[in-house]
Amino acid sequence: MKLTKPTIERLALPPGKSEAIFFDDDVPGFGLRLRAGGSRTFIVQYALGGRQRRMTIGAAKVLDAPEARQTARKLLARVRLGHDPAADRAEARVRASDEPLGDVVGRFLSRQERRLRPRSYVDAKRYLEQYWKPLHSIHLARISRATVAARLGSIADQHGPVSADRARAALSSCFAWAIGEGLCDTNPVIGTNKHFDGAKSRDRVLADRELAIVWHALPDSDYGEIVKLLILTGQRREEIGALRRSEVDLEELVIALPPERTKNGRPHEVPLSKPALAILKSRPARAGRDFMFGDGPRNGNHRQRGFQGWSKSKAALDKQAAIGSWRLHDVIPSP
Repeated sequence: MKLTKPTIERLALPPGKSEAIFFDDDVPGFGLRLRAGGSRTFIVQYALGGRQRRMTIGAAKVLDAPEARQTARKLLARVRLGHDPAADRAEARVRASDEPLGDVVGRFLSRQERRLRPRSYVDAKRYLEQYWKPLHSIHLARISRATVAARLGSIADQHGPVSADRARAALSSCFAWAIGEGLCDTNPVIGTNKHFDGAKSRDRVLADRELAIVWHALPDSDYGEIVKLLILTGQRREEIGALRRSEVDLEELVIALPPERTKNGRPHEVPLSKPALAILKSRPARAGRDFMFGDGPRNGNHRQRGFQGWSKSKAALDKQAAIGSWRLHDVIPSP
């Protein structure tokens, strides 16, 4: 069994058991521990010096399966080199008792700078370094949920509810990383309230009737197929426009987006419906080009790119569909 979000949700304890571990077929030693009450935690198990060791990777509600599997691979690689990750984590936890949040933020951001898109990194840096600065001198293990909640209230009052929620997400990501590094055991952001109700987060969402009009007005072109995939998958414009053939798994029927191609910097699998699959299968393979959409290099520029010409194509579609002002983002249903 491969541990994925759907399989994890279907797992249940055997009758009479209060705890069970289900191991992943792809990565020996990587598993999910299920406990009475619904707790689901990723673990890694290994043998060192004739002794079995087991350590927690993180809660399934914090980490997704691909991210946890990648962490397990790294830990098991350290075991093969003679290291003991569980002992290393225990030592790090002792060091963390004297490590303030500000130092952890600095280390976290240095890692994220290589993973996030420039704009996302700038935002994360601003929230963590400026909005959470009052907590920087507090030792990581001493930051409680009440402390985080109180600061979130102040951020909402000073900068608005949207900024408070974005700052909340940035700090939660920082603590999730710290848990993976063995610097702490809990994420105090979990359980705190969000401040924005989402009532005005979108200018509009296209109604079913409008979606049908747009669908039938789409041209038989790269742009037309991209917009159809946006409607069918709910993904962002650049994720489909720059889709690579290597990111489409026709056997598993998913689009597998790597961390550098997603907004939150995490791997993301997108299930494919039959109509979406049919569109992708119809795309002709082109020698030396991995992108599914767009033309080859032009004017001596050999750097490959995905689809270009969004504005011109959208203007032509607006004339054909005639449904008023709307954006491509508006074809995605609200969560």
